[in-house]
Amino acid sequence: MTESNKNPGAADAHGASTGKGEKKSEWQTVKAIMAASSGNLVEWFDFYIYAFFSVYFADQFFVGDDEAAKLMQAAAVFFVGFLMRPIGGYIFGRAADRIGRKNSMLISILLMCAGSLCMAILPTYAAVGVWSPLLLLLVRMIQGLAVGGEYGATATYMSEVATEGKRGFYSSFQYVTLIGGQLLASLLAVVMTHTLGTDQIEAGWWRLPFVIGAAAAIVSLWLRRGLEETTSADTRKDENSGSFREVLRHPRAFLVVLGITSVGSLVFYVFTTYMQKYLLLSNQGTPSEEVFDKGSIADLMSVCLLIFVVMQPIAGAISDKIGRKNNMLIFVIGMIALPIPLLSMIGKAESVVTAGILIIIAMAFISMYTSISGIVKAEMFPAHIRGIGVGFTYAIGNSLFGGSAEYVALWFRNAGIGTWFAVYVVIIAVVGFVAVLYMHDNRRHSTIDNAESSAYKRIGS
Repeated sequence: MTESNKNPGAADAHGASTGKGEKKSEWQTVKAIMAASSGNLVEWFDFYIYAFFSVYFADQFFVGDDEAAKLMQAAAVFFVGFLMRPIGGYIFGRAADRIGRKNSMLISILLMCAGSLCMAILPTYAAVGVWSPLLLLLVRMIQGLAVGGEYGATATYMSEVATEGKRGFYSSFQYVTLIGGQLLASLLAVVMTHTLGTDQIEAGWWRLPFVIGAAAAIVSLWLRRGLEETTSADTRKDENSGSFREVLRHPRAFLVVLGITSVGSLVFYVFTTYMQKYLLLSNQGTPSEEVFDKGSIADLMSVCLLIFVVMQPIAGAISDKIGRKNNMLIFVIGMIALPIPLLSMIGKAESVVTAGILIIIAMAFISMYTSISGIVKAEMFPAHIRGIGVGFTYAIGNSLFGGSAEYVALWFRNAGIGTWFAVYVVIIAVVGFVAVLYMHDNRRHSTIDNAESSAYKRIGS
């Protein structure tokens, strides 16, 4: 049985991308992108709050005298949240293929709302002892499940609803809102640091951001209710719809997505969330210690993330002109050449301006991946397994290499071999480079725009 026979929705990929087969206006596309990405913004804001505020509440959940060890334990909990993402990617990716992208996105935002509310009321170690870190771990698992489901459904929806010829540009807004959520978390940390001060935040005000996140999730839920479904009834009813076994019958797509996600997720978290801890720990006991305090680092990362946000649509539009594969080649070559010298120079930087410039250089290369992270994967899978193919496969690579980034970096540091972490990053980048070599040019082999001529074919019967 051919792929087109097994997937009734694949043959009308253009119709599927509009929801009902009719051509959408540019304004309708923009509205759909905005509504879908609003939930993405909220979910990632909720998820990243932990990363930015863990420096304030780690002492309250983990005991000991070593600050680096407590940050490492907090990073380990962050990592466990990532380990839940493949489960979320599987559950919600399957749901996106079988009951629709819209319904999957609605359920995931509800789950994240519940997780944020739980974070806001978690008891500390002083109140419940060892139950405190265990409860923290449980809540992070819930949030990891939710955000793991968010990526695949949103990536596939935004890729399908985007205008042909501009899919890279429009799909880049997934990472605009993903980084935007991270930026809002960082900005909130800046505002609270300057208005309340470290002592008051540590005294309990660190809970406020989680309350804000839960409230924002309710607003996003309302916005997403008006979205049109992009999959057809035939696609959802296909016998192999949402089947991971069917994903494995597209091995080239599966392995390429896994490879590029591994390096993409790793370097993204290295140069965003880990930078806060890296700068803080690198300058302890040096003349620059007072320059790189928690407040100044939060200021620095907010500026860097704002610039990173602006880079996304630019890099996405470039991919529409030169092709996704060329974007990805620029990215992986940069990540092979730059991490060792950049991390060394950032660690030795004596001013926030110097550190910021170096971080932005790395972000410029990373944006060539992040801007097209969703669309480059969605274009490799047919419609009936696009949700699970993108969501679950991405979540595996992201949880193993992105979620572990902070923990692995801190492990190298505590072991006294911190400089070897950059070598580890380069090794994973080489793996990503091999994966990119096996990519096809999306301008001829996109399963969204050219379903019948795509080289990402199903094997077996």
